[in-house]
Amino acid sequence: MARKCDLCGRGSTRDAARSHSNIKTLKRQHINLQAKTVNGVKLKVCTKCIKSLKLKAKS
Repeated sequence: MARKCDLCGRGSTRDAARSHSNIKTLKRQHINLQAKTVNGVKLKVCTKCIKSLKLKAKS
């Protein structure tokens, strides 16, 4: 299973880790996924979507 948000489809990004000698090593930055139940269905949702779901629920 891919590390992607089930709601927005956002996934991991690539970044460069730089050593003291400025050698670039590519690394993957994963998004913060949480298991949440949305409308009775268990989904893996990013924290950005959880925040927006709470804001929509308030209004």
